[in-house]
Amino acid sequence: MAPLAPPPSASPRSRTVVPAALALALGLICGLILVGDLEAAGLFVSQKGRAFQPGNLAITRGETVTFVNDDSDLLHHAFVESDSFNFDSGDQEPGSRTPVVFTERGTFQVLCGIHPKMKLVVRVN
Repeated sequence: MAPLAPPPSASPRSRTVVPAALALALGLICGLILVGDLEAAGLFVSQKGRAFQPGNLAITRGETVTFVNDDSDLLHHAFVESDSFNFDSGDQEPGSRTPVVFTERGTFQVLCGIHPKMKLVVRVN
């Protein structure tokens, strides 16, 4: 019986590709964890069944509110028009998320440009 030959040594290229791939994978995982933590820290407003849920919010100036279209087949279009603060989400496809930073203190009414009965009051302290 012939002795087994030792396995060929890894090529220089494979010695650099494997660590680079591992570093890339680790970076991707860390990035996903960070994004998840940032989203968890914010507030979410659901848009479903032609209603905002919750219907009232009290937040601190500078906080982010993410408007989520939770309907499976309806567009939504959240907006605020006031003398001190404005935003317009544009048409939101089902499943989309639109983050909005409330930069001014005051009480603002958020409306849907498609469904006029949808109303949300946001009090920014």
